[in-house]
Amino acid sequence: MSQVTDTPPEIEQIVREKIMARSCEERFIMGAQMFDSALEMIKASLPKDLSEAEQRRLLFKRIYGKEINFENRYGVDAG
Repeated sequence: MSQVTDTPPEIEQIVREKIMARSCEERFIMGAQMFDSALEMIKASLPKDLSEAEQRRLLFKRIYGKEINFENRYGVDAG
């Protein structure tokens, strides 16, 4: 399956070069910050009246749901 993009290849190359010019530590921190931002967006999309345990369960499912078969692996309903 081909990837759909509206970014010209030369711009992709410039962005890649700029990112790769950073240190490993800087790139790791960037990734961690993006993951934290994604978590906050997911949390904001969840119903507000959930218990902390239910919020964590749904958060886990949204992040890892396609990679993990909950019922077979953990014997639980993925809901």
